[in-house]
Amino acid sequence: MTLKFYNTMTRKKEAFKPLRKGLVRIYSCGPTVYDYAHIGNFRAYMAADLVRRYLKYKGFRVKQVMNITDVDDKTIKGSRKEGIPLAEFTKKYEKAFFEDIDTLNIERVEKYPKATRHIKVMLALVKTLLRKGYAYKARDGVYYSISKFRDYGKLARLEKAQLKAGARVKQDLYDKEHARDFALWKLWDKEDGDVFWVEQFGKEKVKGRPGWHIECSAMSMKYLGKTFDIHTGGIDLIFPHHQNEIAQSEGATGKQFVRYWLHNEHLVIGGEKMSKSLGNFCTLRQLVDKKEKRPPKISHQLGDILDNEHESMVIRYLLLATHYRQKLNLTGTGLKHAKHALDRLREFVANARKGRDGKGVEALVKKAKADFEKSMDDDLNIPEALSVIFEFVRKANRLGAGKKALEQMLDFDKVLGLKLSKAIEWKTPEQAEPGIRKLILKREKLRKDKKFKESDKIRAGLRKKGIVLEDTKKGTGWKRIG
Repeated sequence: MTLKFYNTMTRKKEAFKPLRKGLVRIYSCGPTVYDYAHIGNFRAYMAADLVRRYLKYKGFRVKQVMNITDVDDKTIKGSRKEGIPLAEFTKKYEKAFFEDIDTLNIERVEKYPKATRHIKVMLALVKTLLRKGYAYKARDGVYYSISKFRDYGKLARLEKAQLKAGARVKQDLYDKEHARDFALWKLWDKEDGDVFWVEQFGKEKVKGRPGWHIECSAMSMKYLGKTFDIHTGGIDLIFPHHQNEIAQSEGATGKQFVRYWLHNEHLVIGGEKMSKSLGNFCTLRQLVDKKEKRPPKISHQLGDILDNEHESMVIRYLLLATHYRQKLNLTGTGLKHAKHALDRLREFVANARKGRDGKGVEALVKKAKADFEKSMDDDLNIPEALSVIFEFVRKANRLGAGKKALEQMLDFDKVLGLKLSKAIEWKTPEQAEPGIRKLILKREKLRKDKKFKESDKIRAGLRKKGIVLEDTKKGTGWKRIG
């Protein structure tokens, strides 16, 4: 089966064929480093990771770029509030972002360009748009005139008539020709503090900084070319951000900007999109460590989830297992199901390492591989692909799983990224060193006596030492991680 992606531009699934044989160039919208990313943000990064991993699984070489927005209204406001330079302020959250994607085993991409290091590229693009008549100078900056771009609104399915309502709104504050015209370059004002770049526009030199949209157009084309294969991001970026990227880039080059637009749906909680503006958010750190400070405003559903610690690969499984174009509801039940599914896969790997392939396993492996790829080729149908994997597990366990079954599972994990190669067989308390065994047995007694608070303290203490526990009907198992 041919690999197909659902292209937001055409609203249909299309056979994927890269511009350059064997090489796929991808741009993914990255973080604005003004705060810790919330778990909903990682839905987009996980979707991009799945695209990347499956393309590599299929034998493509991948060149992927993800921007780091380290200058905008939010980063400037944050640095001024803390009274520290912009670069110092953003460095903290940039570091946190990379720590978080490593925690979720999201592969590092080939390039992470920072906005502040590409100002000259952005200015060159702004001047090209001015020269070609797509942009104009106003009292407070340089704006893109959407009326000059023939296909403006096409990605979001908006007609120009819809965009004319409210024209010349706030004319007393902004010298825009149209309410929907957007800033390419903003002239300095006192709220920017010491964040500005000096540039010549016409006869005078002025202080200013880039608009948000121009950053992605400039950096994507610098590293991937005027036309590249795939652009990923959340559906909230379709309009205006991605539409504006198209207008800027194609206005400047006269060429198609992106061939396949892939957009993921939101992560929701209690039926609402997770967002900082609604206050119904949590960070990855708060999910994996319940000692992390909670958000000031928290819903009942989120409170229940944050009462427990959740292993990072369980969170990865949860983010992965729903199709990227469907909304994902974050619930405690969903996390429990993710943990159960991950445990089944780990148990399979651990048993296959010491097992032998039974009769019929070779044919089973061949069928599972074909069915997995058929599902994934259909616009990354991961729910169906996971169904194939668990059917493979069930049948291989019945026939006898050994080397060939193990190799196929680890091959699947090149796409899943669940670190199944590190799966370790659970051990009994008797197999632990004396000090660890004593604590495990003490905890078991406390649990039998229903002293759960005390037993949880022992569990947490063992985890800090790299020992994780698993309670089953047969007793408590343990293994060392990290």
